[in-house]
Amino acid sequence: MNRREFLLAAASAAAALPALSFSGKLFATPANAPRFLFVFLRGGYDCNNLLVPLGNDFYYESRPTLAIAKPDPNNPNSAIALDANWGLNPVLRDTIYPLWQRKQIAFIPFAGTDDLSRSHFETQDNIESGEPTAQRGDFRSGFLARLSGTLPGIPPIAFTQSLPLSFQGAGKDIPNISLKGDTKSHFDARQSAILTQMYQGTSLASATADGLALPVTVSQDLRDEMVHASRGAPSATGFAAETQRIATLMRNQYRLGFVDVGGWDTHVNQGSITGGLANNLKNLGAGLAAYADALGDEWNNTVVVVVSEFGRTFRENGNKGTDHGHGTVHWVLGGKVNGGRIAGEQVAVSQSNLFQNRDYPVLNNYRDVLGGTLKRVWNLSNDQLQTVFPGASPRDLQLV
Repeated sequence: MNRREFLLAAASAAAALPALSFSGKLFATPANAPRFLFVFLRGGYDCNNLLVPLGNDFYYESRPTLAIAKPDPNNPNSAIALDANWGLNPVLRDTIYPLWQRKQIAFIPFAGTDDLSRSHFETQDNIESGEPTAQRGDFRSGFLARLSGTLPGIPPIAFTQSLPLSFQGAGKDIPNISLKGDTKSHFDARQSAILTQMYQGTSLASATADGLALPVTVSQDLRDEMVHASRGAPSATGFAAETQRIATLMRNQYRLGFVDVGGWDTHVNQGSITGGLANNLKNLGAGLAAYADALGDEWNNTVVVVVSEFGRTFRENGNKGTDHGHGTVHWVLGGKVNGGRIAGEQVAVSQSNLFQNRDYPVLNNYRDVLGGTLKRVWNLSNDQLQTVFPGASPRDLQLV
């Protein structure tokens, strides 16, 4: 390990304190181990203005101010046709649509949970626990923690300010590190003492001292790495800047990750191709595209799943927004994903097919779909899958 590699690793380790347990395995990276990143959109995003039901009069009747125009080659603000039934919000034309064209992303509509509370907190907790809604026995056990327990030697990490429920109950320390809006690494006296003692008397002692004395150098090394990973392209902003840093750590050290993105609760003035939802989608799309680009060839060894706790009402409300719904659309991305398609069980979008006359129904339970996906990613046994998602019936949509 050279000085630069140590500085990068030390930066991530120090930022993860005190959750990170220091051991001889700190810098171990399993060869050829797949990477999995779970992206959680907190707030319940409006999937109906992500994946637009094309040619559907009911959609346009239900959304007099929010509907996105039917595909029109002369209108850059119209939906981008993905197939005969579905179109994509045009704000994702330069980020997500190229992944679709390369068949590196698939969408799963009518996806979600059996939770009918329409409560952000309850449904988020249910998703992160991974247990059947009516049978949750351990309220501090997350499905990613249980997955991590079945994958010895696969280093996990949460890119969050505090450890999310998804990673709780693992019986071991799992690091969490928030990178939002801060490319600098901060070393307080306690952290410096731990790192100094850890490498005292080793060949890395000098590099440790240099790294702790020069946090600005650490920060610059991280920035240089991001520029290199971008292959000369300018950095995106917001979420994209965060995902580039995530890519650095996932490429060099970690293989199982979690990150959440807030701000998807759009009750008022939601907008369609402009406004809060469009800005969030544009930011998310730029971030995911930046993540794929920053991983380089390792994108072919990566799977990303994007999930929200629920969708929104199909009809817009009186405040030109949408309210808490039920079924939503999940995303599955990766260099070797069997994408360029709308996957899973589907039903015609019509008033008669709405759940409780207001929402998309859930036809693709996330525990079953995610279980089938993880089985392929990690080659899990049926017993391992039942540990991760108790009582689930894994569905293999052949996405990976």
